[in-house]
Amino acid sequence: RHALVSRALDTIEETRLYPAKKILYQFSARGHELGQILLGAMLVGPHDAVSGYYRSRPLLLALGLSPADARAGGMAKSGSVSEGRDIGAVYNLPRQPLAGRGVTVLPMAGGVGTQYTISAGWARTIRYYRDQLGDPGYRGSVAVALGGEASVATNGFWSALTLATTLYLPMLFVIEDNGYGISVPASLQTPGGNIANNLASFRNLRVWDGDGTSPADTIRCLAAALAAVRGDRSPALVRLSVPRLCGHSGQDSQAYKPADFLAAERARDPLPKLRAFLVPSVLSESEWSELEAAAAAEVEAALADAEARPEPSPATLRHHAFAPQPVPAAPAAVPATAGVRLNMVAAIRQTLEVELARNPKVMIFGEDVGPKGGVHTATEGLQSHFGVRRVFDTSLSEEGIVGSAVGLALAGLRPVAEIQFRKYADPATEQLNDCGTIRWRTAGRFSAPVVVRIPGGFFKCGDPWHSLSSEVTFAHAIGWQVLFPSNAADAVGLLRAALRSPNPSIFFEHRNLLDSAFARRPYPGDDYLLPLGQAALVQPGDAVTLVTWGAMLERALAAAADFPGQVEILDLRTLVPWDRDAVLASVRKTARLLIVHEDTLTAGFGAEIAATVAQEAFLSLDAPIERLAVPDVPLPYNVGLMEALLPSVEQIKQAIQRLLTF
Repeated sequence: RHALVSRALDTIEETRLYPAKKILYQFSARGHELGQILLGAMLVGPHDAVSGYYRSRPLLLALGLSPADARAGGMAKSGSVSEGRDIGAVYNLPRQPLAGRGVTVLPMAGGVGTQYTISAGWARTIRYYRDQLGDPGYRGSVAVALGGEASVATNGFWSALTLATTLYLPMLFVIEDNGYGISVPASLQTPGGNIANNLASFRNLRVWDGDGTSPADTIRCLAAALAAVRGDRSPALVRLSVPRLCGHSGQDSQAYKPADFLAAERARDPLPKLRAFLVPSVLSESEWSELEAAAAAEVEAALADAEARPEPSPATLRHHAFAPQPVPAAPAAVPATAGVRLNMVAAIRQTLEVELARNPKVMIFGEDVGPKGGVHTATEGLQSHFGVRRVFDTSLSEEGIVGSAVGLALAGLRPVAEIQFRKYADPATEQLNDCGTIRWRTAGRFSAPVVVRIPGGFFKCGDPWHSLSSEVTFAHAIGWQVLFPSNAADAVGLLRAALRSPNPSIFFEHRNLLDSAFARRPYPGDDYLLPLGQAALVQPGDAVTLVTWGAMLERALAAAADFPGQVEILDLRTLVPWDRDAVLASVRKTARLLIVHEDTLTAGFGAEIAATVAQEAFLSLDAPIERLAVPDVPLPYNVGLMEALLPSVEQIKQAIQRLLTF
């Protein structure tokens, strides 16, 4: 039934809906149905999870997606899994008892290969709940990643393969090999065009290679691989050879395929093979015909249902970009003002230690965070105290660090991922961007509140690799909170807020502040928590508003000392959300605005502040808005050249003077 329904859905799309532009993206699963449906039937573990890609609808049908909801997704109607926000070819299903099962379909994305590390994160979650938290309900569960043969060339596939095989994770890779990545043959994706052959001797990985058009061979591969993963919780890979009996998408004519290749593909159609497998040994001719008729009728009814559904309301368009912040039970504690002054890195370490002790679902990981204690010592001693399941090293793959963090967070854990330097976050850009939009593109059905700690900015010297700031990149990444403390006490309050938040957070640790005397403060207490989006009024003044954050605060204070009582200094502390009200109120009082930041000038976050003030407080201004930032070049290694680029105390003084005398 599922195979026939899937084929009928594809046929209607290809022949009626796509030509009529009732669906705008069309990715047929024609030829891929058999393996996916059998896989869905075998996902029976209490906490099984699977992630797929844009050709995975047959799997979803087998896991409970109704044909009507499937059709509504392609037509971008209300009631679909994304409420019309995402292309209808990617799906998600929250865990819900389904015929005694509890399968979760992890939110799919439009990218290629992004599903693998998220599935690896879920696989690690299975082990953590079972072994660390002692939950027997996770025994025998597996995480499955379904992808095409072109995806085995991606960073995500190899990163997940490293995670699964080095950590012995209960993870199954299922690769559907139809021979082409759009128009590029498989021989250009992997040597010899067969990933199973290449991985046959891969350590800690068992591999099955089968004909995905043969029911018996597909069952042989999937059943054996799943039994192995469930039995000894080690990873496995199944490659299924299948035909792509359609273009890559609705607009693809397949003119690049030779005629004899197309004919050979049609001869391998799995649906007639399934019919021959079942008729007459299991079903009679008439029973098969009845199933075909019933499937066609069901799909027509699903189309009518979807067409009758309303269009999504524009009024809901901004819903689910962020979850509402929880209202604190009591006002934030007042930070201690006496006692030993800690540097910022010690304050971060102590906060992590407290949160690890309080919440068994918190885990910290990244490169060198274990025995070494982090390259900046922020995790020093934590692994010896809390063990290798809670504080652990990872392979050198930021894609793997962030992608697996997403999988862990989707399963209810509180991962704290460390990226050693801001520049090194670049290989994880796709995972970071996808993570931020999960809540929005699943219409609130899923969220992944990870905390990603990233040191960056100048230190005793600069360079283009370790000294990058570029915090505005994350402000542009929809769905992320961006936290940027300027001192040890704020670091404690903001980090704790991030760990309590239902939204993902970037926690930026400025390298020059980690051990600077300026940033040292007494530890504010184990319950100290700062509200996000609330700037700190560092210094009152009546003639100029100076807005800054991070390491520039120290220079701003030094410059303002020459203008007593005149410069009001606001430390934003968080860029997303940022305290618009505090900035606007200050500007309406002082009538002048200077913004100072370390990120580059063009499209830096200061531009957003300036634009907002120009739009909403223009009539209050007595002088043009000024911005001081790094010119649009990387920070150089030479100390003198670095200081020539950074906003200096003298430059800030001159800018204040220009505003006062305008």
